[in-house]
Amino acid sequence: MIAVGRKALINTDSWFVAPNGQQYSAAFGTVRAVSSDQETLGVKTNARSTNWYVVLGNMTIAGCQIHYAVECDTVNNGDAEEWFIEGGELKRVIRPTRIYMADEADA
Repeated sequence: MIAVGRKALINTDSWFVAPNGQQYSAAFGTVRAVSSDQETLGVKTNARSTNWYVVLGNMTIAGCQIHYAVECDTVNNGDAEEWFIEGGELKRVIRPTRIYMADEADA
């Protein structure tokens, strides 16, 4: 259950551009609301549109874009380690996190 007032990590189905202009595939922050289309957009959407949203920190995520949601207090905000095989060799890459910190932008 995604509880309002608790922190959550939400993984989205596709990349999104956050308010800072960077692309991410997940967001972490305080759940401020889980609301209907009318509460969020001010209109009732049709059957081909999502009809619920999660307000997480300073952003709103459409319910149809949520792939995973985990209630947790902290996440790794540093660089991430990624492993892959290329040309038959195991390679290690250090890359920036793909998690948008939605609460930090509010501060």
